[in-house]
Amino acid sequence: MTEAFDVTYETRESECETHGAYEERGSRHSWSRYMHWSGCAQCNEIKAAERERQKQEHEEQERQYQLEQRLKTSGIPKRFRDRTFDNYIADTEPKQKALQVAKDFAAQWDEHREKGTTVIFSGKPGTGKSHLALAAGMELFSRASVFYLNALDLVRMVRDTWRRDSERSESNVLHDLSTVGLLILDEIGVQYGTDGEQVILFDVLNRRYRDLRPTILLTNLGTKGMKEFIGERSYDRLREGGIWVTFDWESHRGEKKE
Repeated sequence: MTEAFDVTYETRESECETHGAYEERGSRHSWSRYMHWSGCAQCNEIKAAERERQKQEHEEQERQYQLEQRLKTSGIPKRFRDRTFDNYIADTEPKQKALQVAKDFAAQWDEHREKGTTVIFSGKPGTGKSHLALAAGMELFSRASVFYLNALDLVRMVRDTWRRDSERSESNVLHDLSTVGLLILDEIGVQYGTDGEQVILFDVLNRRYRDLRPTILLTNLGTKGMKEFIGERSYDRLREGGIWVTFDWESHRGEKKE
């Protein structure tokens, strides 16, 4: 059973140092000896707006902090964190098409997340493959977990778990690589191409394929070389619903910047 309390309301003429004369409202519960006066309505609005501004500022600082923490664990090197769609130089039609594919991938993320889309950027070094992949990754940071590494490091990560003093198990590493929202895997094809490497790459790609996890792969290999390097089974996984973009222009590295 709850006890009801009466409330008494009063008004009075008051003076605000800033806004001048105003009618002030007061209220008092029956159990209280004191009247609670509202104060200047305009001052109250200013204070409320300031509290809201501080709240939004705090939330923005928290979002920035969380982004920085995620960047630290994303594997994206500091040198590449400034890669955006806006600073990608799309001065030819093929480059513009490649840029559009990357933009669409980020813009239509929900659809690609549902399908587990694999995007393959294939071409010579220095043609902008990493730039566009990382630009897409940076666009998606607020919506998904993103992890970037090259294929050789992936193999090393798994093999390092085979040491007796390893702090992580192979299953832990494979689970992390296969469950991250977006995996950007660079330099496919610079490894030795051994059976052991193929098995590790297949394991990761197959897990992501099975669980509908989007992946961006970057390689210097063409379709034939890619199939030979990662194996027929992995290649078949990539072909199903995958997007292949060929960067068939010369490297921009070393070009004089105006």
